[in-house]
Amino acid sequence: MVRLRSIEGLEQLRSDILSSRDSTKPLVAICAGTGCLTLGARLVVRAFQEYLIKKGLEKEIEIKETGCPGFCEKGTLVVVYPRGVYYIGVHQDDVPDIVEETILKGNLVDRLLYKDPETEENAVVESEIPFYKYQMRHLIKNNIKINPRNIEDYIALGGYSALARALSEMTPEEVIEEVKRSNLRGRGGGGFPTGRKWKSTREAPGEPKYVIVNCDEGDPGAFMDRALMEGNPHSVLEGLIIAAYAMGSHKGFIYVRMEYPLAVQNATLALQQAREYGLLGENILGTGFDFDVSIHRGAGSFVSGESTALMNALEGWVGEPRPKYVHTSQKGLWGRPSALNNVETFANVPLIIEHGAKWFNSIGTERSKGTKIFSLVGKVNNTGLVEVPMGMTLADIIYKIGGGIPGNKKLKGVQTGGPSGGIIPARYLNTPVDFDELTSLGSMMGSGSIIVIDEDTCAVDLARYFVDFLCSESCGKCLPCREGLKRMREILDAIESGRGTETDIQTLQEIAELMRTASLCALGRTAVNPVLSTIRYFRDEYDAHIKDKRCPALSCKSLVSYSIDPEICIGCDLCRENCPQGAIYKDDGGFAVVDQSKCMRCGICFEICPKKVRAVVRESKGLPGGKR
Repeated sequence: MVRLRSIEGLEQLRSDILSSRDSTKPLVAICAGTGCLTLGARLVVRAFQEYLIKKGLEKEIEIKETGCPGFCEKGTLVVVYPRGVYYIGVHQDDVPDIVEETILKGNLVDRLLYKDPETEENAVVESEIPFYKYQMRHLIKNNIKINPRNIEDYIALGGYSALARALSEMTPEEVIEEVKRSNLRGRGGGGFPTGRKWKSTREAPGEPKYVIVNCDEGDPGAFMDRALMEGNPHSVLEGLIIAAYAMGSHKGFIYVRMEYPLAVQNATLALQQAREYGLLGENILGTGFDFDVSIHRGAGSFVSGESTALMNALEGWVGEPRPKYVHTSQKGLWGRPSALNNVETFANVPLIIEHGAKWFNSIGTERSKGTKIFSLVGKVNNTGLVEVPMGMTLADIIYKIGGGIPGNKKLKGVQTGGPSGGIIPARYLNTPVDFDELTSLGSMMGSGSIIVIDEDTCAVDLARYFVDFLCSESCGKCLPCREGLKRMREILDAIESGRGTETDIQTLQEIAELMRTASLCALGRTAVNPVLSTIRYFRDEYDAHIKDKRCPALSCKSLVSYSIDPEICIGCDLCRENCPQGAIYKDDGGFAVVDQSKCMRCGICFEICPKKVRAVVRESKGLPGGKR
């Protein structure tokens, strides 16, 4: 390890790293992000290590544990370089074949390649896989190439060159102006212009000034920030240091939620290595600029992601929001000027400094520039992280990248923006995804989660789920949010169970208006979106629950019943043997019958009935026929 004392030293180190590496040497990159680790990536890594030692090849073939490349649906992911052969769903038992066939003989292991479901053709490299083909990956493209625990991997790919340029060629004011011209908007959900926030913080009176990374990602189904912090922490750190230089800050914080232990580990090591290499601490790269960073582990509360709540937590208080009579850029952490941006925002900064504001402005829509990372989850074939230019339509994201809906089900809608976002119906799928278009539809960009819902999802139940989540996560400090969410949950519970009344819709709308107007923070003001958007777009489902006492999606337990068609039943007894209530018995004719007085409507009989038979009928009161 060499401590860098100048800009020239950084360039020399990069040159030395590249010259010491043999690009023709076989290298096996294995995704070691949280998603793949849960699917057995650690066993795959160990299997490679043990097999290479057994064959005496441990010095000829390099094993690299990397960050998440996004295709979480198909983990564990393994890429064999230099050819870049992309294998999916790899298990430890597949390791001998990969070594013997692909690395030693140059052959492909067909069963591990991605097969296009339409053409049935195998994709050999990443760019041939539809999931990646339609993306524009600037932020997460290097995750599969970098060992996040080795700073030299990041430097070899050009890392910290933007910092060097900012410190040696630009004044702090010029850095801010470049970010302003790029029109970068905060990726944490609010979409506030980043350059304006930085300028306001720099010009605010008072010292010291603080810069903070918000990695308190609490949205259900969201893991964009986690993947960046786990897989490429130096990209975030570089952006943070540049921001600190621009705003005149000498102290920064990385706030990471407690549930992200791997992100904490990799970020902690990144800080340690950056200090050792002279990229953090005193006299960075010999330029005279001093800056250091501490990591704070959040308690896990969803509301702690709100800027003032996060700063309260950093100060050692309970992570509750406080009134914003004065912007945090003027009076934030410990009453000093503070700039808070999320992980993805900071990761964009080195790209802007390196390639210029004009380049960044060439991507996206008129008011939403650059790319955005989304977590694509729910009822979609290809789940994972996707990075696309702002303005790509929901339809393209779901069908071109996501591969459509499983089981050829009908798409019902999309929930964007986390629990405080709205549900957008299928008829708006051609809407460009950016900050303003989603807001106009009653939803929001949020941190970037996209949850796909199909015809089997009940809009009322979905709204109740998110309200229930937010009810639990509300800090309770202000009455509109605390009591409003409780009352909303009570009403939605009643509607879902068939006890709703025709005045409930108006009551929900009145509560929502009060919460939107009077809540202390953004949680309460936006918590109404799931309810208002479902009433706006799926009013017929509310009416069916309230007036007809039925659930059109056959989802709400209280409004659904199960029976067995004797003309179809083959008498396999699977339903009777697996019923937890013993509610299924055989009649005199030997056919299975459901005792409705005992049935708890768990749906096990419906799920376990052989698909070729489908004798169990699920139906809702007042709904003719049923759904098999």
